[in-house]
Amino acid sequence: MTSEKNLCNKVMSLRKFLEQAAQSGDLIEIDKPISVNYELANVAHALEGRPVLFNNIIDYPEWRVCAGPCSDRKYFSMDLGVAIPDLIPHLAQATENPQTPPMVESGACQEVALEQFDLHDLPILFHLPADGGHYIASNVVITEDPELGRNMCYHRLLRLDEKRFAARIIERRGTWTAMQKVEGDLPVAICIGVSQAVHLAASMSAAPDVDELAVAHALAPTPLVKCLTNDLAVPADAEIVLEGRITRRQTQEGPFMDLTETMDIVRDQPIIEIDLITHRHNPIFHALLPGGLEHKILMGMPKEPTIFAEVNKVARCTDVVITPGGSSWLHAVVQIEKQGPEDGRLASEAAFKGHGSLKHVWVVDTDIDIYDPVQVEWAFATRFQGDKDMRLFENQPGSSLDPSGIHVPGQKSHTAKLGFDCTIPWGADKSKFTRGEYGRVNIDEYLKS
Repeated sequence: MTSEKNLCNKVMSLRKFLEQAAQSGDLIEIDKPISVNYELANVAHALEGRPVLFNNIIDYPEWRVCAGPCSDRKYFSMDLGVAIPDLIPHLAQATENPQTPPMVESGACQEVALEQFDLHDLPILFHLPADGGHYIASNVVITEDPELGRNMCYHRLLRLDEKRFAARIIERRGTWTAMQKVEGDLPVAICIGVSQAVHLAASMSAAPDVDELAVAHALAPTPLVKCLTNDLAVPADAEIVLEGRITRRQTQEGPFMDLTETMDIVRDQPIIEIDLITHRHNPIFHALLPGGLEHKILMGMPKEPTIFAEVNKVARCTDVVITPGGSSWLHAVVQIEKQGPEDGRLASEAAFKGHGSLKHVWVVDTDIDIYDPVQVEWAFATRFQGDKDMRLFENQPGSSLDPSGIHVPGQKSHTAKLGFDCTIPWGADKSKFTRGEYGRVNIDEYLKS
């Protein structure tokens, strides 16, 4: 076991981030009484892009709820101590070089342990009238595969009653695979209110035998503490931990808004039974809005390092962004330093290898700010010709989240994919493709009375 004393000053947590956000002026605090039934979700949506702390939750006087800690790249930069342009290399480095997290004797997440509980006592949101019920969407789920080891991922949870959830568990992925290898129930730890490092690691597509908590520790110190009812380990500074079992019983789950802001269907899904709840004193419940900015960034940004790595195999890639307009899943912009006439085409083809769910890819030069959709569209308008700069890939494996794709039950979804080379044509006079730029001024000097 590692001493907590040596780690306490280094470990980031949701609480420490909120303190930072308060100091920087980014945090919005709301003291007006607010309901978890639609109202809180509506207010959080209206304030998207800012971390918000709700201090007065109707019917839940002991709880606070936060939204938006992962809604902008600058908050990851703030929490991890890494400049925004360096985030993608930092993520790639952590994925390639995971570090085993230390175990500590005790953790803040176990300051309160409840053997007698009712899940209705947690401030779980009802987001939209069309939802199947009260859902948790921010939770990080930890399980153990008997062959591959520890796995960390996300499963949305529909509260069924005092002790049970229905969990959306995607077939042939980590948790589902582990369930096929064990008899009976699969132990699970559900963590709510974790650090940005843990969120990012849970979102990454690491190799099946890579411990995502080791990736989290490579991003930022992430000490672990052993659960009280099973052998799983959880982030010691999580706000809430639900210890339980994924059972073999199933029930209907859904509908629920997905990443593309369309309503996902109702399916028969596994039931999770909760055995114990632990949490910090004065706990903070993280409410992540389905289809919102946090959902999009946590889905999309962790895929950028894999695209970056694949493109760098065939061209000099300088940056990648998966865009919110493409639901942070289906569209990407790739920036390259062009070295030859085929680099744009090669980069678009490689991007699809880096993230199989991509549908459309734009490749641009280094003078284009890939985070500015106006600049990307400008490059598309002035540097692209459809008859020679577009690559069409028909009937490709695609995303089940794309409602326009071809979906056959039990089979991989398929779609058409397009790559757009929006770089300056090789050998062309670059002066014809360069924007004029006005000089910068301190406008305050001109607006003073």
